[in-house]
Parts: sequence; structure tokens; C-alpha cells
Amino acid sequence: QVQLVESGGGLVQAGDSLRLSCVASGLTFSSSTMGWFRQAPGKEREFVAVSDWRYGNTHDTDSVKGRFTISRDNAKNTVYLQMNSLKPEDTAVYYCAARTSRLFATTSLLKTPAGYNYWGQGTQVTVSS
Repeated sequence: QVQLVESGGGLVQAGDSLRLSCVASGLTFSSSTMGWFRQAPGKEREFVAVSDWRYGNTHDTDSVKGRFTISRDNAKNTVYLQMNSLKPEDTAVYYCAARTSRLFATTSLLKTPAGYNYWGQGTQVTVSS
């Protein structure tokens, strides 16, 4: 079965960096769309970034503009989220997600949880001020 395992979260200070990793198994990674979402307490899960074989890498420009970068290593079945200049408002549980469907998906759909059919368990990122 498909498994997504995130790692790399932790407690850091504002301005620090973290790199999250998500190792996928049980799917054809190179043709899967991989996304990162986050969810803060009391808030909805929100899009952070996506790596898609059609569209390349796309990030949420409003919340993570110029600070977060998604990348992937197909040989290692791993997608990364490099997070720099972290802010307290980045505090959340970060989730890795996979879309294995080959059906066409708009970029708008890929920026919503509904665009994905598999999810990891999440990794906590806490940024102190």
C-alpha cells in the first residue's frame, strides 16, 4: 500500500531554517504529483507547495514567497520542503500528499486537499519568536 513518511520537523527560532523530507513507497513516484500542506490549530489545511510532472514546482506565493522551496529526488522517492527565514506564523503540522491519478488536474485543484488521494501523518514545525 501507499505510504508517505514525513520527517525533519522540530522547534526552531524565528529566522532559522528547516528541511522537511517525505519518503514515498507503494506508488510510481516519478509520475506522482507531490504536495506539501500545513495546518495550524483551529485553521483549515492550506496549500504550501506542489511538484507536478506537468507544471513543475509551484509554491504558495502569498504565505511562503521567496522562503520555501519544494524539490524532489525521484531516485530516492523523496520530496523535500526547504524552509528558510521561518516565522512564528509558519508554526503548523506539515503534511506531505500524493496524487497518483493520471487524469488531468488544474493547478487550482492541486492547491487544494481534494486534489490528493494519499497523505502522510504529518510533522510538527514550531517557530518561536
